[in-house]
Amino acid sequence: MSATLKLKLNPPETMEPITTPMPVKKASRWDSPYDLSGLEPGVSVFMTQPAFSRICVHSVSDMYNEVGGIMVGEWCIDEDGHHFIIVEHAIPARHTLQSSVHLTFTQDSLVEMHNEIDEHFKGMKIVGWYHTHPRMGIFLSHYDTWLHQHFFPEPWQVALVIEPHTAVGGIFIRQQNGDFDPSRYFGFHELDGNFGRSMVFWKNLTLHQEEKEGVNHHE
Repeated sequence: MSATLKLKLNPPETMEPITTPMPVKKASRWDSPYDLSGLEPGVSVFMTQPAFSRICVHSVSDMYNEVGGIMVGEWCIDEDGHHFIIVEHAIPARHTLQSSVHLTFTQDSLVEMHNEIDEHFKGMKIVGWYHTHPRMGIFLSHYDTWLHQHFFPEPWQVALVIEPHTAVGGIFIRQQNGDFDPSRYFGFHELDGNFGRSMVFWKNLTLHQEEKEGVNHHE
């Protein structure tokens, strides 16, 4: 992915997390194949069903060229000092230059996304970004990694990659020691807003075992 970025995506003021309990009881955990590989992510990711749906709809809007946008929500810390983010909304980048192997966030895209935050999501933070890799798999390229480190530098900001043809996706998160692996991705917690029905269909993620047992017991 390449990009012409002239505006920093983060607000310049110092930000502090919101202190609140982690909403694990209101969420379903979806595991990636790498979640038990010894990595220690610096944050847990919770995503609302509306945000997940909007990202998925945008990801299949062009099956040949990359599309992307930013994720907006809250950065939080619980009473035990565990950091987590809540992805509440997704804002597609509409003014882009794109191909099957790159996506450019133009200055017009960045201005429009910031304006949408100011108008509709004031007070929320840019907690990360997302983009697609049509027929390329789930990873961050060298330039994706550079972009993430320079324009989403906070330890709690994440990168989501979706491959729309095979319906797979994963979230890249900095580890607690600051390391960042562009080849191994994490799952996330799906915040349930649809009366117990999941909307996650990515084939590379599996429902956490304890929750599977709970579903089976309920049935």
